[in-house]
Amino acid sequence: IGMFTGRALDAGYFHWVVVPGMLLSALGIFLTSICSVYWQFFLAQGLMNGIGNGCQFAPSISLVTTYFARNRSAALAVMACGSAIGGLLYPTIMRQLLPQLGFQWTVRVMGFIMLAVGACYTSLLRPRLPPRKSGPLFELGAFREAPYTLYAIGLFLFCLGVYFAFYYISAYAINVIGVPYSTSVNLILIMNGMGLPGRLIPGYIANTYLGPYNTLIPWAFITSLLMFCWAAVKTKASLYAFTILYGFFSAGFQGLFPVVMANLTKDQSKLGTRNGMGLSVVGVASLTGPPIAGALIQTGGGDYVTAQMWAGTMMVVGTLTIVAGRICITGWKIKERL
Repeated sequence: IGMFTGRALDAGYFHWVVVPGMLLSALGIFLTSICSVYWQFFLAQGLMNGIGNGCQFAPSISLVTTYFARNRSAALAVMACGSAIGGLLYPTIMRQLLPQLGFQWTVRVMGFIMLAVGACYTSLLRPRLPPRKSGPLFELGAFREAPYTLYAIGLFLFCLGVYFAFYYISAYAINVIGVPYSTSVNLILIMNGMGLPGRLIPGYIANTYLGPYNTLIPWAFITSLLMFCWAAVKTKASLYAFTILYGFFSAGFQGLFPVVMANLTKDQSKLGTRNGMGLSVVGVASLTGPPIAGALIQTGGGDYVTAQMWAGTMMVVGTLTIVAGRICITGWKIKERL
């Protein structure tokens, strides 16, 4: 729903979208604590929490980018660290409190944390640009721009594969490597924790030396290569090494791609709409990619190689498409900062 909420930001309705979204996400968490059957979890955690997060994500990222021009990469890198911190915090809370408080109150504690953090950030953010009331809901003219279109296609293909490891690293560790459940949870924490340096370091490089587009491309290629390397992971030591490296480099991609997307929009009054459209593309890929990989694993009788090769191929093709988008802007001038 980023395409709708992004347009709401441009129209001046930031708080009218983000605050209800924050409350809806928290309500979804609280309702999850009393769920007992699958359809209830789907409505509370999947639908309600998902819509609430969608109402917050695109407008918040787009709003922050309007405050920065020169230091945009660094600013969004710091902002993106919030997801890495959450990826460390919430699994740790669940792991520590679940045996003592039980499922219901553990989930409620997480809901109260979401409410507190949400109240803080929604009270601090203020739209900077004057509202653009008129204009279409979708900026279809963006897809007549070759750089934007190629970048969106590249993001879609890359994101089909990149989140596969986040969803399946724990199952792979248990079923293929044979580690205990506690170790598989540690792998998730490590992968999320590497998101902190993984976002800050490439953000600094992009902001100081290369530019976000030039930094994004090698990070995406390395992440794609690591996806192929995952098929060779057969020991506990190599599993930890893969988790650390993949968590670091994939986080760099996640921190940089919104910056590049924002830089492809010259008219700042359309930033929310165009960012929202791009994030919707990413959302569809993130939603469909892991289930496709899961189906490939199931078809292969529990073997992960086909899914790993598929994910890596999608990521490489996506990266090459992103490179094509850069060529449309600068030609073959490799050293030009972008």
